[in-house]
Amino acid sequence: MIYIMNSIKVLDVTLRDGGCVNDFNFGQVYMEKILKAQEESGVEMIEVGYLDEKNGIIQGRTQWRTAEAIYETFIKNKKANVSYLAIMDYGKFNVNNLSPYSDKTIDGIRVAFHKKNMYDIPAIGREIMDKGYKFYIQPMITLRYSDRDMLNLIDMINKDLPDAAACYIVDSFGEMRPNDLNRLLYIVDNNLVPSMTIGFHSHNNLQMSYSNACSMLQFPTNRDLMLDSSIMGMGKGAGNLNTELLMEHLNLYYGKHYNVSPLLEVIDKVLNQLHSEFYWGYAPEYYLSSAYHCTPSYASHFYNKHQLPIDQVAELLSMIAEDKKISFDKDYAEDIWRTFNERKQVDDTAVVDEFKTLLKNKRVLLIAPGKSINSKRKEIEELSLQADVFTIGLNLTGDFNVDYLLATRYDIYESAINLQIPLITTSNVSKGARGNVKILNYKNWIEVTDRTHDSSSVIAFNLLKVCGVRKVYLAGFDGFSVNINDNYADPQLRRPVSEERAKRRNNYYRDFIHQIANSGIIVEFVTPSRYES
Repeated sequence: MIYIMNSIKVLDVTLRDGGCVNDFNFGQVYMEKILKAQEESGVEMIEVGYLDEKNGIIQGRTQWRTAEAIYETFIKNKKANVSYLAIMDYGKFNVNNLSPYSDKTIDGIRVAFHKKNMYDIPAIGREIMDKGYKFYIQPMITLRYSDRDMLNLIDMINKDLPDAAACYIVDSFGEMRPNDLNRLLYIVDNNLVPSMTIGFHSHNNLQMSYSNACSMLQFPTNRDLMLDSSIMGMGKGAGNLNTELLMEHLNLYYGKHYNVSPLLEVIDKVLNQLHSEFYWGYAPEYYLSSAYHCTPSYASHFYNKHQLPIDQVAELLSMIAEDKKISFDKDYAEDIWRTFNERKQVDDTAVVDEFKTLLKNKRVLLIAPGKSINSKRKEIEELSLQADVFTIGLNLTGDFNVDYLLATRYDIYESAINLQIPLITTSNVSKGARGNVKILNYKNWIEVTDRTHDSSSVIAFNLLKVCGVRKVYLAGFDGFSVNINDNYADPQLRRPVSEERAKRRNNYYRDFIHQIANSGIIVEFVTPSRYES
């Protein structure tokens, strides 16, 4: 047993940081089950969500429009010995609108901010504390602060906010090692006003959250400490430090008496269900985001296109400008994606002319890799054998006999080359003309809206339009489901897809195919599809 003089408190952030996984849409029932488990565990502090005047609502989500709604529709009965907190991002909530603290409000507010906004925080913190709330200082991406920056921040806190509840070290991108944390702890501990608590918020990109927490607990200080964690590590991307693991460690070595059982029960009955719908946890793309010191949103954005090998995702991350790494910019990410894929240009005039000849007076059967091609195989094969039907497989991995395979993924391309399948590919994927390979210039065949649409379906349809094809049959164009087992005939192609992404993709392809039909091409579905209007 380690006997210590300082106090250690755990702040469970499942309802807030976990909400980044499912857009805070826990629903009232799940919210209340999670809160009950937190309270029964004996955790000292619970963060109940974000304060966000633009995106928040008043019930059913943990992104709140007002602080009053938290108590009125959710907490209802505050438990003794528990502090209830909310967090706000700088600029997303006007603290002038806070009602004064009472026994029917939350107890404290954390303000998360970037280094550039550091000197605006005292006024916000002062107003929060003047209204009776505890105030917690949350400098995001603390590893971006030089030693001088940290000392400037600490000097400001000592001068203007010496009565704040805590100052945090925040590992926003999950890139800290124990040496990084200890360096920052040394600076903060030796310079911050002695009465203030030090907090630590981590992300688990490098699977270092637990190790870093243990390192912090061993740091020689008499200060009070706060550690953030979430049940089952629920949080954006790679997730957070696991509350249940931290509590067990504190019970074993620091004389704590947390009750872990309610957390295990809520994992079993609530979080396992959420995890099956909204994945979080270690993944190579989150490791890469840490290695390239950027928000994991870039890594997941590129990786979830499922077109490039992981080493090329790393190349994309290396292209991000330093001043763009902190916050995800979708338009900027799409610009990088197109710049990367448009690097190799080819003249595809001869290839297009060749397909105009091949497809003249032909009906075309496009076979996508949807799961329905397994149950409708006989009908598909019978259609493909008709003399005037030309068959093109789209990133197809099965043994269907096709005239050409269109590959926009590296793995499909390499497999087709090895099997000597007649191949259409794009310049961003091709490693040069070899064998029966027809290369299309990537830039000429994609569609660009708010996103870059460069799937095999988009490229195939655009090619067929140019070639004057008048009738197209679609097989395996099933559409996307949140149920991973519904999406592909080949299990190796299956990837988790969120409800939002599934809906967005289905809407896009439904509209795109409708536009194709309006352009004069007759479109007929051979297998059931979510794209049928």
